[in-house]
Amino acid sequence: MNDKLVFLGLLYFVQGIPYGLQSSLLPVYLRGAGHSLTRIGFTKILYFPWVLKVLWAPLVDRIGTKRRWLVGTVSGLALTCLSSAALAPEAHIWGVAGTLLAMNSLASVQDIAVDGAAVGLLKGRGELGLGNTAQVVGYKAGSVFAGGGLLAVIDVAGWSWMFMLLTFVYAGVALFVWGAPVLDDETMKGQQADGTRKGGQGADAVRPWRVWRKLLAVPGTPWTVLYVLTYKLGEQGAVTMFPLFLLDHHMTARELGFWNGVIAMGFSICGSSLGGLLLAQFSIGALMRRVFVLRTISMVFQSSLLTVLEPSPLMKGMAVLSMSVQHFLGGLITTLTFTTMMHCTQRAEESIQATHYSFLATLEVLGKLTFSALAGGVVDWFGFQVAFLFFLTLSAGTALHVWTATFTGALREHQLKEQPK
Repeated sequence: MNDKLVFLGLLYFVQGIPYGLQSSLLPVYLRGAGHSLTRIGFTKILYFPWVLKVLWAPLVDRIGTKRRWLVGTVSGLALTCLSSAALAPEAHIWGVAGTLLAMNSLASVQDIAVDGAAVGLLKGRGELGLGNTAQVVGYKAGSVFAGGGLLAVIDVAGWSWMFMLLTFVYAGVALFVWGAPVLDDETMKGQQADGTRKGGQGADAVRPWRVWRKLLAVPGTPWTVLYVLTYKLGEQGAVTMFPLFLLDHHMTARELGFWNGVIAMGFSICGSSLGGLLLAQFSIGALMRRVFVLRTISMVFQSSLLTVLEPSPLMKGMAVLSMSVQHFLGGLITTLTFTTMMHCTQRAEESIQATHYSFLATLEVLGKLTFSALAGGVVDWFGFQVAFLFFLTLSAGTALHVWTATFTGALREHQLKEQPK
């Protein structure tokens, strides 16, 4: 089991690097270069390959083996970083954008392959729990490494050195996956499954609308679709814009790299890990109801800090506290959300469960991506105070949506089925 956890954790770690580069390092770097919040917000469009993931998932599932897809995508990431080391970001902003678009494209394909490998490798409830912990913690650790650690040293080491380091990291992981013994039986299993899929899903491949009707007919799916599209809206706006407010008024890029990219993300990892432990003791409905209320309260506290424009040690301390609490609760909510999605998918027919989960996961990314792209424009047009009031309203609306569902909607069923033993 330890070999499986190391294997999955390492792959999710390198998968989190592009997200860290784009979510933490790039906004601070662009803001320091004088770019508007609107332009910074539109860089979220570079995440778009993740939205299209559901379209090419069948290709990864049906052609070749997981080992070949993983080695190919990780090697492609290494080559992308190697070519990016020669860029001067001040003069080649479109080259930087192309680099991140390529990295997101390759990482999204890698995600399909590693998720497929995890499904085959993890057996039993115990392994599934540990495997999902490795997924969340590994991904966020990669994000911290790229978005926090590299941001903290980029002024000293430089852009080229940073991408050369990433080249060696990806190349080393590609070699590790190529020789990983945990995938030794994957080829034979893949060939057997391929024959079954071709025979059982041919009619739906010809008429894909049948599959979509089946997806939406799964009990709880309409509520879950609305939830995954909206649950992060207010939080995403605050998490994206608050560090840029601090950059304008209170902190340097290096300080943000440490406090927001490392410390706050460490709290996010703790929140995600705690979510799995709490789910073993409490119903998911009761947990979500309380955590969403806490998130709304934490956003009230963070919004109040926007009225303090003069830099001071006290303000910096309060800002770090607010970011840490927001990331902790965000990590906890992420674990609860993916568990909710999985419960919904388990109600679907076995033949469409993988497609159903990919469908929900794609919508989850789409909701966060769309709002992140617009959040900067909202701040530019209305200012930080009004924008954060809007973010707070969205967060409170989601809390109400969840609260209602725990008593009369989809989450009530989970609550009844998952009472503590």
